[in-house]
Amino acid sequence: MIKEYADLDAVALTELVSTGQVSAREVVETAIAAAEELNSKLNAIVIPTFETALEQTKNISSGPLAGVPFLIKDMVAVKGVPCNLGSRLWADMIPDFDSEIIKRYRRAGLILLGQSNQPELGLTATTEGAFSGKCHNPWNLDHSPGGSSGGSAAAVAARIVPAAHAADGGGSIRGPASCCGLVGLKPSRGRTTLAPSKGEGWGGASTAHAVTRSIRDSALILDVSHGAVPGDPYHPPYFGGSYFKQHRQDPGKLKIALDLKPITGKPVHPECLKAVDNTARQLENLGHQIVVESPIFDRQRLLKVSADVVVASIAQTVDSRAAELGRSLEKDDIEPYTWLCVNEGRKISAGDYIQGINFYHEVGRTIADFFSDYDLILSPTHLTPPPLLGWIDTQSDDLDTYRARMEEFWGFTSLYNASGSPAISLPLHETKAGLPIGVQLAADFGNELLLLQIGHQLEQAMPWIHRKPMVCTK
Repeated sequence: MIKEYADLDAVALTELVSTGQVSAREVVETAIAAAEELNSKLNAIVIPTFETALEQTKNISSGPLAGVPFLIKDMVAVKGVPCNLGSRLWADMIPDFDSEIIKRYRRAGLILLGQSNQPELGLTATTEGAFSGKCHNPWNLDHSPGGSSGGSAAAVAARIVPAAHAADGGGSIRGPASCCGLVGLKPSRGRTTLAPSKGEGWGGASTAHAVTRSIRDSALILDVSHGAVPGDPYHPPYFGGSYFKQHRQDPGKLKIALDLKPITGKPVHPECLKAVDNTARQLENLGHQIVVESPIFDRQRLLKVSADVVVASIAQTVDSRAAELGRSLEKDDIEPYTWLCVNEGRKISAGDYIQGINFYHEVGRTIADFFSDYDLILSPTHLTPPPLLGWIDTQSDDLDTYRARMEEFWGFTSLYNASGSPAISLPLHETKAGLPIGVQLAADFGNELLLLQIGHQLEQAMPWIHRKPMVCTK
């Protein structure tokens, strides 16, 4: 057992392994012990692969993350490991190949410890599906860890692993990062590949990266995982440098827009406003200029278009799975909310879907033009602190209540899924009750480096890595 394990990020752990101070097996055994102690409280890991992880330590690469234990969200193909997508409809799916991003993780030396909990098909902003069960927030077990990458976020916050894979189609990296007190970077559209299974997800809105405790871990994991493969439909501006080596560089004096207008039009909780206000004042202390300004676009239309694209995509995914199984879809195959989405998605015409994608691109041009005047956009990540488990109820047939509550919680993140711009949630605030609240910063398409650099500045000015949740590896 490594006594200081809970205080070490991925970079620190791999330095210990590379210098021979500890072995990769010792690191993985410590992570497994932490998982065995805490996962019964959290339900963050739904498919453990502990024995395979121990075997991996015998032949680890000399990569930049050699020996670091890591979780994969239960939606990515890992050869020989069940991939359930949080759904009973995929309960027997075991891929016979590694996704490209998994190959890159392996080459970097990451040790895959298992699959993390997500809601069915990653469809919602909480992680409490019927198939995989409720995932609990380690800061307060009665609260949600966010979604859909809630299992990854809960495990990293509880310091079972220093970092974990996550994916984001509307806020599913940044939301759980906010709820669990972590760094959550959503890269630009196409910065990380979804190959070979698909070229895009949810009309180009979805992308993948990680949740981490430190900025430097996020930078290094992006170094080892970014880059398109031949045939990918999207290619952000080429980045030939090193996010890890360059993230400590001074970004210069920046002009930052403060956006307090969610696309849902719902009010922002005072604690979330306080988080943004404190961050804005700190950024001014660092020499940056803050201007209260919001991009101008049709927020109500984006709200509707985002819903249409998602439900149409979900309907296609579910119907394709039923066809693959050679039978018709039964209502009990999927959860009530997913069933409602499938039925709504089947009603979306091809013309409506294409108009929706065209509007995404229109929003992308609007945001790109906004970034000609501003370097960054600052906003809350969510509209409220982490909600209680059960408040966003995917087991109910009451679609109106579900959507109303989603709109009260979520409203700033999906703009950057539509535009394709990179955005990051930083753990810069806590409520009086001790619940984390994230603050979001977004940058121009392709400029992840600027987000990492401003994140590093704020990490130094407003340190967070020392804060530990109630349920945590000792």
